[in-house]
Amino acid sequence: MGKKRIVAKGESESAGGTARSGASKKRMLDRAVLHVESTYNNTRLTLTDEKGNVVAFSSSGALGFQGAKKGTPFAAAKVGETLALKAQTMGMKEISVVVKGVGSGRESSIRGFISKGIALVGVKDRTPVPHNGPRPPKPRRV
Repeated sequence: MGKKRIVAKGESESAGGTARSGASKKRMLDRAVLHVESTYNNTRLTLTDEKGNVVAFSSSGALGFQGAKKGTPFAAAKVGETLALKAQTMGMKEISVVVKGVGSGRESSIRGFISKGIALVGVKDRTPVPHNGPRPPKPRRV
């Protein structure tokens, strides 16, 4: 069961224990970058500061959607709304968006995010495009 820890009056519990004392320091940001990765099977949103450090993230799988429902626009909109609520607690006012992928949740996740009142500065599409691709197979000899 483990040892019971006795805390003296002058000693704080957070020195070596797992419990935290007081409210944790929240990060306050005015502007951020929203990275949207939309595939056929899932939609992932990552909120970073302007340097690229991750501040918050969410996905449709993390919200409890399973199977084919993860790739739907409805699930992507819900992900955008939940991440916008996290962004509002940080005091975020405006975002720029970087979109990557070809899934159906590309636009609906952005719409869900800005529906909570955060201004959209710009949208960049960084979907990887193949420049010629692999060599085609030889013709069959029958």
